[in-house]
Amino acid sequence: MSKRAVIVVDLQKDYLASGKFALVGMDAAIENAARIVAMARRSGDLVINVRHEGPTDAPFFVSGTEGAEIVPAMTPQEGEDVITKNYPNAFRETNLADLLSSAAIEDVTIIGAMSHMCIDATARAAADLGYKTTIIQDACATRDLEYRGEAVPAAKVHAAFMSALAFGYGKVLSTDEYLAK
Repeated sequence: MSKRAVIVVDLQKDYLASGKFALVGMDAAIENAARIVAMARRSGDLVINVRHEGPTDAPFFVSGTEGAEIVPAMTPQEGEDVITKNYPNAFRETNLADLLSSAAIEDVTIIGAMSHMCIDATARAAADLGYKTTIIQDACATRDLEYRGEAVPAAKVHAAFMSALAFGYGKVLSTDEYLAK
């Protein structure tokens, strides 16, 4: 059995253009994520799906709503684990670490959304827990942000977080680079 897992983080309907919290580049990220997951399934890698749920007063991903559902292109296959989380870090107060440990996973590949929140938090936690961590940058999406009145375009947000992760937490690759390995 493979010692690698692909962790699919928060590819949920509220992040689509038609959702409550649309991300820049979400459609392209989903297309690339689907390519990564298809390869993982063919290779026998563990695929773990993570979805976020918020309380009823949350601005998006409200438990029980359509927006909190995983996007159709990323529908988990029978037998794949689906973890529901309530924090940006997919390891926090979930059984993710236990699932990885019980499968003797050594390498994790992280894809999904948002680059500056849940991808960042989950990748840092994975590296801190000793996993060889890879982030597929073009299978992730984020959004424009603002800081102290300055608009920060999504592409700059994404680049800043990917560069920080590459600096100290893991490899950051494109889908094509990853699939060519």
